[in-house]
Amino acid sequence: MGLRCGVLCSRAMNAELTELARLGERVVAMATKGGATVAECMVRSGRELSARVRLGEPELIEEAEHRSAGLRVMKGKHVATTSTSDLTEAGIARFVSDALELADLAQEDPFAGPANATLLTDPSKAPDLDLFDPKGGQVDASAAISIAKAGERAAEQFDPRITNSDGATFSRTAGGAALVLSSGFRGAYQGSYQSLSVVPVADDAGGKKRRGSHWTARRFLDDLDDPKSVGEEAARRTLRKLGARSIATCEVSVVFDPDAARSILGMLAGCILGSAIWRKSSYLVGREGSVIASSLVSVCDDPLLLRAPGSRPYDGEGLASRKNVVVDKGILRSYLCDSYSARKLGRESTGNASRGGSAGVSCGTTNFMIEPGADSNEAIVKGTKRGLYVTEMMGFGFNAVTGDFSRGASGYWIENGELAFPVSEVTISLNVDELYKRIDAVGSDLDLRTATASPTIRVGKMTVAGAG
Repeated sequence: MGLRCGVLCSRAMNAELTELARLGERVVAMATKGGATVAECMVRSGRELSARVRLGEPELIEEAEHRSAGLRVMKGKHVATTSTSDLTEAGIARFVSDALELADLAQEDPFAGPANATLLTDPSKAPDLDLFDPKGGQVDASAAISIAKAGERAAEQFDPRITNSDGATFSRTAGGAALVLSSGFRGAYQGSYQSLSVVPVADDAGGKKRRGSHWTARRFLDDLDDPKSVGEEAARRTLRKLGARSIATCEVSVVFDPDAARSILGMLAGCILGSAIWRKSSYLVGREGSVIASSLVSVCDDPLLLRAPGSRPYDGEGLASRKNVVVDKGILRSYLCDSYSARKLGRESTGNASRGGSAGVSCGTTNFMIEPGADSNEAIVKGTKRGLYVTEMMGFGFNAVTGDFSRGASGYWIENGELAFPVSEVTISLNVDELYKRIDAVGSDLDLRTATASPTIRVGKMTVAGAG
């Protein structure tokens, strides 16, 4: 069948993947027998645990297991998708018949169709990306609570000015997915992910409460930062906010730390997808080959990184995973497409199909990142004479069609290369097209805790609107 999983799969997990794939095969066979010209089934299973503590006491424990199937069928150019968690014989029969009936009712779409069968990969030759850690599943509720408590306790003991807590949360998730296509593709793989976050609270002047946070997240349990270091860093970030104030409106350099820069990159991610391009809902329509950013900026989408959160051996349509260069030294080189958006745009898929729970397909990113530069975060701050260092952004003020951007922000004022005092209640704004072109420093501190990631970046000049 060509099933493949990571070298750390347990025997039980191998059996589960095989079972998921067999169920997918049954569903596809039933759908094609019922009249579907194309049938595509995604079967998933998963286990999640989340434990939150506050002030040393357990506040919430959630644990769940799930198994579901999604089906996309086509009758000619008529497409329908449906999903179910009822995997009994009767439930599966109803699930398939519903999809076939919906296809009869669907409007014809001239661009509908499966991925080109000649482009499908052989799952048995897919790379082992080391995405599953069986050790994570051994963390039960008691152990999860202990980890969360250790992180919160480290924050509380770091400094007496930490007077309260919004809690600490440890979460883990693991699961498998099998994709079966009537074109002959059969594949299955598994993944895992775990995280710890700590949110301390400190009292500030005027009765204000200042909250900071820090978190760690990885596919493998042993790759997480130590709970003590996470709690202590969360405390540091909280204490740095004490005495925060607004500033007068000005135009200055703005440095985005990796968490804030990730939000900036996320806006670009939505604008380079083929679906946004054919709908003309992106400011980057028709701009392939042109300069859209500083020459310091290179952006790639790479699903082939070991243990990375967005990695996968193949895409949602069975095409081989591949690295795509989106921006090369400031020049837009490629949009990211699934088969449907590629047909709309008269090109081929870039292997960026994502398949949701109902087996519907759309284009999306994997490990989407700004490639790191040579400067450390500290060197970028030191090289900034006067400006704002942004650690958080609030609200959503971005127009993808025009590129206009404006969001609330907080962080620290930079004076002569030093973080002078904390800043809050300001708004930063600049058209994103100009923002990317004004990037004059890119850090070396890329950290793939999340699938969209950026190192520290500095924008040469932005409008910072404050109290006056």
